[in-house]
Amino acid sequence: MRQRLNLSQQQDDAEINMTPMLDVVFIMLIFFIVSTSFVRESGIDVNRPSAETSHSQSKTAILVAISADDEIWLDRKPLDLRMVRPAIERLRSEQSEINVVVQADENSSTGQLISVIDQLRLAKVQYTVATQVGVQ
Repeated sequence: MRQRLNLSQQQDDAEINMTPMLDVVFIMLIFFIVSTSFVRESGIDVNRPSAETSHSQSKTAILVAISADDEIWLDRKPLDLRMVRPAIERLRSEQSEINVVVQADENSSTGQLISVIDQLRLAKVQYTVATQVGVQ
């Protein structure tokens, strides 16, 4: 009889404490949220020209696209040329170290590309023009 009493007492004491595991999961979740770099996509598909000297860029913050019809897209919205600089400056105020990648369609005009690059230079941000790796 006495041994049965000890078994039932041990079963009552055997509980799994989930609190430390939940703490670890929440800390990991916070870590991954904070360490994630967010990418602002342009919002359209662009047929980029190819170049032999292209190399991939691992860190991208903002994508600006120029369509074949010379429309400028930023953050999935069409944008007027005069609004490129203020939009980039607003994004730079949110995140101080930003890189801008300009995705110009191969059928877009060179003048529109130069105008966008000029706005990026006036906003004092680093930029890159996207191409495809290799020659077609």
